[in-house]
Amino acid sequence: MAAQVQRMSRLMVKTLRDDPADAETLSHKLLVRAGYVRRNAAGIWSWLPLGMRVLENVARVVREEMDAIGAQEVLLPALLPKEPYELTGRWDEYGAELFRLQDRKGADYLLGPTHEEIFTQLVKDQCTSYKDLPVILYQIQTKYRDEARPRSGILRGREFQMKDSYSFDTTDEGLAESYRLHREAYVKIFQRLGLEHRIVSAVSGAMGGSASEEFLAPAAAGEDTFVYCPSCDYAANTEAVTFELKPVSGEHGPVEELDTPDTPTIETLADHLGVPASATLKNLLVKVDGEIVAVGVPGDREVDLGKLTDHLAPAAVELVTAEDFVGRPDLVRGYVGPQGLEKVRYIADPRVAPGTAWITGANKQDKHARNVVAGRDFEVDDYLDVVVVEDGDPCPTCGTGLKLDRAIEIGHIFQLGRKYTDAFQLDVLGQNGKPVRVTMGSYGIGVSRAVAALAEQHADEQGLCWPGEVAPADVHVVAAGKALQTELALDVAEKLGAAGARVLVDDRAGVSPGVKFTDAELIGVPKILVAGRRSAEGVLELKDRRTGEREELTVEEALARLTA
Repeated sequence: MAAQVQRMSRLMVKTLRDDPADAETLSHKLLVRAGYVRRNAAGIWSWLPLGMRVLENVARVVREEMDAIGAQEVLLPALLPKEPYELTGRWDEYGAELFRLQDRKGADYLLGPTHEEIFTQLVKDQCTSYKDLPVILYQIQTKYRDEARPRSGILRGREFQMKDSYSFDTTDEGLAESYRLHREAYVKIFQRLGLEHRIVSAVSGAMGGSASEEFLAPAAAGEDTFVYCPSCDYAANTEAVTFELKPVSGEHGPVEELDTPDTPTIETLADHLGVPASATLKNLLVKVDGEIVAVGVPGDREVDLGKLTDHLAPAAVELVTAEDFVGRPDLVRGYVGPQGLEKVRYIADPRVAPGTAWITGANKQDKHARNVVAGRDFEVDDYLDVVVVEDGDPCPTCGTGLKLDRAIEIGHIFQLGRKYTDAFQLDVLGQNGKPVRVTMGSYGIGVSRAVAALAEQHADEQGLCWPGEVAPADVHVVAAGKALQTELALDVAEKLGAAGARVLVDDRAGVSPGVKFTDAELIGVPKILVAGRRSAEGVLELKDRRTGEREELTVEEALARLTA
């Protein structure tokens, strides 16, 4: 089947020599410089012709693998009514990230960040019997989130293209099978796209549900940090890493009050007493839905507020301010200790295990206490793993020191269970004639984000370097400049197109060979075919954009090689 031949003389593309002033990441720089995207406003981007080709190629691969597991494509609206999200509580849970708006009559709407509620309503309307299930539905559509700090180009925008799919089953075993099908499909998708990826354990957060895994593309520009074990197959998002609670035994002396003037921080306290920070107990005060809660961690560790928020979701978590200490004589700023706290919920990291002894605040100005023992002198209301994971922390599976790496989240799969089907009372008639509550899975792939991840992983000093499956063309034919060279380039391009190859041909007049070669490197098509100095002999130069290898071929040899 003949394929399109795109002449650059007619293509809307404007390459740039310099990086955009606001660009921080490699993908942001190169996608703008190579003419794939253009910025309209903070977090809002236009996809230009070359960018659309790559975006559509990613979407095609996603569609093919989703269809292969029996999923059915639909398209639901992006403008959604408030009521379904109010029913599940997510109208409030999403907070400031949700784009909210009203119509001319004052009715509340939102721009969809994700569509669990709407898919659940659809299945409730369409499926009434166990015979209608299982079913997997998906869409590829623009989503909206009001990011506080849109950055990194299309990696973190306010609108983005996403594939979201949802499975509906009558049994937990059916849900597990739908989850398995998606997991395997995702592996195939990312392999076909040419994305190096890791599958890591994750937390569900505002999505709800139980089992949850993320697909991460390692990249320096990644905003996600994950851990992996060099000795076993353990890998997890840092927010999903857990530390085992291990009570300790031993004798400790009585609590001893210490004079510690001007030591409101762990650093000043450790220096004053000549002890390591690990011997101290840090107590961070936060507000959970407006109520003050104390969080205890070893003094040499930091509280991971993201972890804490996920553990306590859907409750809102925020740091206390100076005003919160007014009228609370039991809370002495900089000298809080868990012993004797009244009417304050105390959460501790598992490292603050029963039997461990600490130096901590004495709840008096300029006073700390020694030999404060967990389980003896204070009780922990809830143990939650809330510290920032550090390189070398023990692997939960084998105990080996963990390694940290950066990555871009490109996919996330959840076993949601019945959170949404309970909210909408989604039942079908079971085999025994009685109602059965449906169970549900949710599975997302960032389609536009995958483009950025590919640009991050497949680029060099010259520019982009697309894998063949997603490249905007199979071959970039470059006419060095003279009339004979341009004639040969166009002729070869047409023959390649007739044989089914997707061709981009640089036939621009008045553009120097150097600029054309630079643009070809920047645009990143896998094969570059140059009609240059030996064009009169019918000889072309073929360059592999990925390896840099070059060879001279006759027209016939080039056609055979590139259409095989």
